[in-house]
Amino acid sequence: MYEGVIFDVDGTLVDSNDAHARAWVEAFAEAGHPVPFERVRRLVGMGGDQLLPEAAGLSAEAEPGRSIAKRRGEVFEQKFLPQLRPLPGARELVARLRHDGYRLGVASSAQPAELEPLLRLAGVEDLLRERTSAGDVEESKPEPDIVLAALRKLRLGPSAALMIGDTPYDVEAARRAGVALIAFRSGGWSDPDLRGALAVYDGPADLLARIESSPLRRAA
Repeated sequence: MYEGVIFDVDGTLVDSNDAHARAWVEAFAEAGHPVPFERVRRLVGMGGDQLLPEAAGLSAEAEPGRSIAKRRGEVFEQKFLPQLRPLPGARELVARLRHDGYRLGVASSAQPAELEPLLRLAGVEDLLRERTSAGDVEESKPEPDIVLAALRKLRLGPSAALMIGDTPYDVEAARRAGVALIAFRSGGWSDPDLRGALAVYDGPADLLARIESSPLRRAA
């Protein structure tokens, strides 16, 4: 029996992974570092500290990486955030798990300034109060730091919590933290990409519809 559930947000509760990739592509191009969308899209789910070196060989701690990351945030907020929509069943799933008595938290690679608007957009800002983002740790996913920080906020050991995410980086971060994970296909990844997940569902609505046969079922 799990006591807590840790949610990723982008691609898990909000349909935002393509938007993040396009914001990165635009910021890279403006700085004179063209990177194909397809390359960046495969890296979404990492934080900027991991994505910058993987996509373009740039450090997030020095120029021009620092400026590119800042510009990406501006582009995302101004151009893409207003167009985003929650994934079907996002609020309903979170509300059901809260009703079932789970301690709920967030472990997101998003920057702190982006996390609150995304939670509002998903309609869960009042349900997910324990939040951990890229600003709370030294290294983002696939490093386990964010998941471990979320566990500390929930005052749970790894075996007492289950994470819900949508990328291989969520799977890896959870594995390295010793936490089981349910994966969603809603982030654009295939089942083989999500190998290592305890179970895979299409998204929040699919898990909610099958909750009684899922790893999150409550015993009668």
